[in-house]
Amino acid sequence: MSAYYYGLCCKNIGRAVAIKTIDGGIHRGLITRVTPTKVYLRPLGRNRNLGGFGLGYYGGYGWGWGGFGLGFGLGIAFGAIATLAFLPFFFW
Repeated sequence: MSAYYYGLCCKNIGRAVAIKTIDGGIHRGLITRVTPTKVYLRPLGRNRNLGGFGLGYYGGYGWGWGGFGLGFGLGIAFGAIATLAFLPFFFW
């Protein structure tokens, strides 16, 4: 099943998804990057800061997005995915 999700995510980088993990967590976001072991999401939410250069957490500074290093977002392992659903444009 992991290979199926890998192929599906590779074809749909940039689309909004909702992922339910086997532990019951639900993650909504845009697919920003896919590796053979993980899919990376940029979370959807009220704070739609697109990033830029500035002060970061703990006194650091540099380019980034919302506290996630290098702007890739939240990494979710393919083995932890129970379901994956694509969200329509009007959802967010």
